[in-house]
Amino acid sequence: MSSPVFLWLIIGSILCLMELIFPTAFVEFAMGLSAIIVAGLALLIPYNNVLIILWMIISVVLVIMAKKFIMPKKKDPILEEAQEGITITAIEAGKTGQVMYEGNSWSAICEDENIKIFPDEKVYIVSRNGNTLSVLPTRFLKNSSF
Repeated sequence: MSSPVFLWLIIGSILCLMELIFPTAFVEFAMGLSAIIVAGLALLIPYNNVLIILWMIISVVLVIMAKKFIMPKKKDPILEEAQEGITITAIEAGKTGQVMYEGNSWSAICEDENIKIFPDEKVYIVSRNGNTLSVLPTRFLKNSSF
């Protein structure tokens, strides 16, 4: 009683259940769903080699669709909103200093190379380049006419 239809249904069910236990970003679920689809096709196609090839093709298509439509899109590394930090050390004009941002100490440089930022001064995080933040003092932005 090892009918290909039951075999594909068992494989599909196991793969779908494995997604619940070991989350793999819908890869196992897509493979399980494609095995269930192939179980339906096994009623019409009696060749196991063809069924295996169909299963691989359907699995790849479903995984690509899951990655494209279900997975969240990654944000650009450039900061989208102005976020604030506070300087730990002074940031001399054109040199780096230390800023407390999100509970951690970061190396920082002033976006405008002619401005000196004093210790314990609030700054806006403009961008991030590796482990170094580009900042502007809030006093500078409040006085400008943006």
